[in-house]
Amino acid sequence: MRVEIRTGPFEPFAEIRQYQGSMGETGKYGATASFIGTMRDFNDDKEVLKMTLEYYPGMTEKHISDICEQAGRQWKILDCLVLHRVGEVEVGQAIVLIAVWSAHRGDALDACRFIIEDLKARAPFWKKEKLAEGERWVEKNTSGYAG
Repeated sequence: MRVEIRTGPFEPFAEIRQYQGSMGETGKYGATASFIGTMRDFNDDKEVLKMTLEYYPGMTEKHISDICEQAGRQWKILDCLVLHRVGEVEVGQAIVLIAVWSAHRGDALDACRFIIEDLKARAPFWKKEKLAEGERWVEKNTSGYAG
């Protein structure tokens, strides 16, 4: 398992390939489930120009590691990778990458969903959006569903 906070942009699919290549589990996994969260240009009916993400060093990584360990107790997963951006994020850039490897798709998909939902709901991150008319702190995360 790897959990990492990044201050600069990353290419999610390259990260998955690189990590998978270092796992040494070839032939053990039959499923890789991934989630990539990308910076949108809107939130709460306002155009967002960019965003700054802050976090609590040490505590944030521990919280995410705990989420991954809990997922490993609930589902049969072989490994997981979580990368999360902090600092200034531009529209279109990846903010978070979650990848989960398992022998079977159900375990990989369910664990991946569990990790992102818990991360979004409880991990210690704070978001400040830059709008045309100024800045605002994001008070709550949006639902995982449209509308």
